[in-house]
Amino acid sequence: MTQWEVVIGLETHAQLSTVSKIFSGAPTQFGAEPNTQACPVDLALPGVLPVLNRGAVERAIRFGLAIGSTIAPRSIFARKNYFYPDLPKGYQISQYEIPVVQGGQITIQVPANEKAGKQAYSKTINLTRAHLEEDAGKSLHEDFAGMTGIDLNRAGTPLLEIVTEPEMRSAAEAVAYAKALHGLVVWLGICDGNMQEGSFRCDANVSVRPVGQEKFGTRAEIKNLNSFRFLEEAINYEVRRQIELIEDGGEVVQETRLYDPDKRETRSMRSKEDAHDYRYFPDPDLMPLVIGADWVERVKAGMPELPAAMQQRFVEQYGVSAYDAGVLTSSKAMAAYFEAVVAKAGAANAKSAANWLMGDVSSQLNRDGIEIDAIPVSAAQLALVLQRIADGTISNKIAKEIFAMIWDEKATDEGAADRIIDAKGLKQISDTGALEAIIDDVLAANAKSVEEFRAGKEKAFNALIGQAMKATKGKANPQQVNELLKKKLG
Repeated sequence: MTQWEVVIGLETHAQLSTVSKIFSGAPTQFGAEPNTQACPVDLALPGVLPVLNRGAVERAIRFGLAIGSTIAPRSIFARKNYFYPDLPKGYQISQYEIPVVQGGQITIQVPANEKAGKQAYSKTINLTRAHLEEDAGKSLHEDFAGMTGIDLNRAGTPLLEIVTEPEMRSAAEAVAYAKALHGLVVWLGICDGNMQEGSFRCDANVSVRPVGQEKFGTRAEIKNLNSFRFLEEAINYEVRRQIELIEDGGEVVQETRLYDPDKRETRSMRSKEDAHDYRYFPDPDLMPLVIGADWVERVKAGMPELPAAMQQRFVEQYGVSAYDAGVLTSSKAMAAYFEAVVAKAGAANAKSAANWLMGDVSSQLNRDGIEIDAIPVSAAQLALVLQRIADGTISNKIAKEIFAMIWDEKATDEGAADRIIDAKGLKQISDTGALEAIIDDVLAANAKSVEEFRAGKEKAFNALIGQAMKATKGKANPQQVNELLKKKLG
């Protein structure tokens, strides 16, 4: 039976965070009334000329520096010719032969998949290019019976199209890359990353080939995937579709497809065009873009600490693993929250803080469907919880309960953990005399478990620990209970 290898490349459109469009002074604000943010340049009225937005170029430079790419000292804009109702000029201004950003790399963290028996791993994805271009308008099919409305507010919005090499081998890798890229452009402040508003959307080029074959299979491009879940579902469906088609004796055709999230399937949109179909040629209305070394240096001077550098610093400064550091630096907000917790709790609690952020904190964020910057538990509040674990005031189990209480009541006081501990009597029992008395009672009441332990059954010991914790309503110091039980059982 043929074993198949999946080959995936992504093209991502990141809307740049400028206040005006790439070739005009019209605003880029989302949600305005249709056709209220389109000026004569966007409408392609006669007699107007495009003027390049310097801010868009600087955002492209910033991205290129962050991924270790080559910033082209001279690049040109080209006209990509095609007809569509929401493209007033009849062409899109883009870059073709000489893009502003060339090459570069992004390292991704692919999470473990227990069902598939796969461990977490890191992988570096090479980028082909990133180029500047303008967005088209929007066709509104649902709002007009028997007609299509055209909203040109989006026409001319600055985009950075980021293209990878076809190096991803699963939907999981594609999603990990998309998340890493999303985190990076938001981190750099060049894109707001709002996928619901279309600020960050992916096109996935998917093909399959027999394992060991060098030649790529025929690819299908799935357009405009604006959520990580849709990206994963679309790729997985498309892989199954292509394999089934080939194994049934059919052939995959090169085409553009759309993903239907309701039916969870892709469907054909149009036959896939090649570059020559667009008749690219240099735009005569725009001079070549010349980026001097001094301009690049000025942009570099204003760059924030990059995720890769911060990841290495976290490993060296806080002693966390490289994988944990990668997760903690997946977003600027997550990294800032972690460092704020450590600043309050002390460096000795850094590993504990990392474990909490990747465990309970992330779990609660996912449960409530919110991002870390909207977390209802402040860094100071979590730091106090960690300090109370470290000084033996509460057990880890009780700490989880206290954290959940602070979260649910949206407490604002920095000392919320101490308040809850005192109010509910949750202080851990660490008095040796008191614990010995409790353990004596447990041993007397569970003679059978004692016999089984002495007969070599280790599970019986865990059962005795459980009884001791139950007798203290979870407030006994687990480590002391363990030590005292071992001592008394000889």
